[in-house]
Amino acid sequence: MRSSYFSVVISISLVLFVLGLFGLLILNTQEITRSVKENFSLTILLDEDASKAEVNQFFTTLQVAPYTREVQIISKEDAAEELKQTLDEDFVDFLGYNPLRDGIELRLKAEELEVSKLENLQADFEARDFVTEVVYDKLLIEKMNENLKLLSYGLLGGAVLLTLIAIALINSSIRLAIYSKRFLIKTMQLVGATKNFIRKPFLLKSLLHGIIGSVMAVGLLALLLYYLQQYVPGLAEMQKIQQLILLAAGIIVSGLVISLSCTFFALRKYLNLKTDQLYF
Repeated sequence: MRSSYFSVVISISLVLFVLGLFGLLILNTQEITRSVKENFSLTILLDEDASKAEVNQFFTTLQVAPYTREVQIISKEDAAEELKQTLDEDFVDFLGYNPLRDGIELRLKAEELEVSKLENLQADFEARDFVTEVVYDKLLIEKMNENLKLLSYGLLGGAVLLTLIAIALINSSIRLAIYSKRFLIKTMQLVGATKNFIRKPFLLKSLLHGIIGSVMAVGLLALLLYYLQQYVPGLAEMQKIQQLILLAAGIIVSGLVISLSCTFFALRKYLNLKTDQLYF
């Protein structure tokens, strides 16, 4: 009898561990997506005749703008030096002058990296007399957003499918455990026990199994995450304690709800069976 309930606890913990692992993957994918988006930048090229006061005022405005993640002024000398290192050739000496312009590199917050929003910003910036052009890779951003959207849908579909599988596996384990007690349930009914009286100990036990299985799943997940952080550079920085707490709470609540509901419906079946149906 104990072995059947032991298998239920193990089943709950392993299934919830896999479910939690998938949840952790989703959280980290969101952080990676945010990091990728926030590495894109707009380059605002400035007119050669732009006054320093105008540029500084514009720069200050960008610093406090709600869409800004990071902003910096890049002089044409710095831009030339960077391009020289990229090309491995001193093009300024070859041309005899520096054809580049002073500019401002603007990195946006991840939620702002939409083509429509970028076009609005571009129009706003280029309307200023001292801005000659706003440069960004529109096609690359469109393609990236499409791929990230597909990835999000895929992960959402996978989460739903995995949740259904988890419910099915836990339900199967609980039904097998209750099946082994079907004669005891029927005997209690024959001596006059009510359905609620019979249900109560089973539901309390299922609650206990759900708690134990959930805590074991959270513990395994925490242990795995701890060891992964030792070997995967940058993984620790991606984790947010609030999200991990919510994930752990979600695993525990899922374990309790699934365990209780599966036990309730399995009991309902055997409580409504006739005596001659117990042998089938």
